[in-house]
Amino acid sequence: MDAYGLAEFERHRPRLFALAYRMLGSAAEAEDAVQETYLRWDATDRAGIRSAEAWLTTILVNLCRSWLDSARARREKYVGPWLPEPVPTGRGELGPLESAEQRELVSMAFLTLAERLSPTERAVFVLREAFGYAHREIADMLELTEANSQQVYRRAAHRVQEERTRFEPAPGHARELVEKFLNAAQSGDLAALESMFTADIVAIADGGTKVNAAKRPIVGAAAVARYLVGLFAKIPNFPGVAFSVEEVNAVPAFVVRQGETVLGTVSPAFDGESIASLRLVVNPDKLAYFEQQVRV
Repeated sequence: MDAYGLAEFERHRPRLFALAYRMLGSAAEAEDAVQETYLRWDATDRAGIRSAEAWLTTILVNLCRSWLDSARARREKYVGPWLPEPVPTGRGELGPLESAEQRELVSMAFLTLAERLSPTERAVFVLREAFGYAHREIADMLELTEANSQQVYRRAAHRVQEERTRFEPAPGHARELVEKFLNAAQSGDLAALESMFTADIVAIADGGTKVNAAKRPIVGAAAVARYLVGLFAKIPNFPGVAFSVEEVNAVPAFVVRQGETVLGTVSPAFDGESIASLRLVVNPDKLAYFEQQVRV
């Protein structure tokens, strides 16, 4: 590839990764989609391409739509609950996340919810909500009519609206709540934990086939508190384990490490001042990208 073509692609790479991750919920698959887009860019005659951004976005988003079809079949066979791969976002890894709406669209809670959308619904919703494309542009990318794009968007928005976060604490306050939560879990304080949870809190753990984790969601403040205290009681069996509060998918979460190895991430979703859900990712395959990025 000529130097200009490579430089032009690299200029768009961060945005392409951010889009692919929002589409796929997997950092590893997002990197693969970006690489495949690069190979197609390299192989095409670019003389007739009027907008590199539009061309690259069209190729990428349609790749992701195709991959979501096959991914859905794989995820139906997944052992235990499937969760998205966590991504560190403290250094702008997923682009600007300045508003509550931008942060919500990369949250573990939303990415899990987005699995319920069809590939086309997800594409339209992400392109419109996260990247601000007009329906005319989306229609061209996805080979829809503009009216159809609008209809798909309304349907997708309706499907996610009821479960979208209504209120989240300010980022600084959210971090304080997570630190308080971590301290209570480490000290085994069941009452303190329960007081921080909504009555119907749900804890979901993703260990795949690599790590033993709860195979079903755990529901209710008392049950989740006992579950966490039980997990923390096992920590002495793993020497050198340390905990830190870091920005993961645009919210404060706590990260468990043993030396430089990331053992897990625990990401909360809030309902006002209370924690409404917890997503625990302990499958090492899903932590590889996170570990790689924080070492850079």
